[in-house]
Amino acid sequence: MTRGQVKRRLALAWWRQLGVALAPLVVFNLLFGGGSTTVLTMPLFVAGLASMFVSLPLFAAYKRALVATEKALDSDDEAAAWLELDRVRLRALLAAALPAWIAALAVLAGLEAIPLMLLALSSIVLHCLYRIPRQLG
Repeated sequence: MTRGQVKRRLALAWWRQLGVALAPLVVFNLLFGGGSTTVLTMPLFVAGLASMFVSLPLFAAYKRALVATEKALDSDDEAAAWLELDRVRLRALLAAALPAWIAALAVLAGLEAIPLMLLALSSIVLHCLYRIPRQLG
C-alpha cells in the first residue's frame, strides 16, 4: 500500500468512527426523545463531561505514535509504524466517542437538547484531535 492509500484509508476510518460515535445519540433521540426528565439526567451529563478526560492519556500515546510514524517514513519500518498509528488512534477514537455514547444513554433519562448537543460537540472536537496531519507524509 502506498502512503497516500494508507492516509486515505485512515481518513475514511476517521469519518466512520465519527459516525459510530454519533449514531446512537441520533437513533436514541429519534426513538426515545421527548421523554420525561428523571433524576439521572444531571449525573449522566456530569459523567459525559468527565469521560472526556479518558482521552488524555490516549492522546499522549497518539502523539508518540505520530512522531514514531514520521521518523519511520521512507524506511523499512514505515508499514509497521502506520499499523501502530492506526491501532493507537482507534483506541483513542473509541474513548473520544464516550461523551456522545453517554449522551445517547442520557436521552433515555430525558436529558434536554442543549446538554445533549454539548456532549455530542465534545465528541466531535475530540475526534478532530485525531485527524492525520497533512505534514505526515
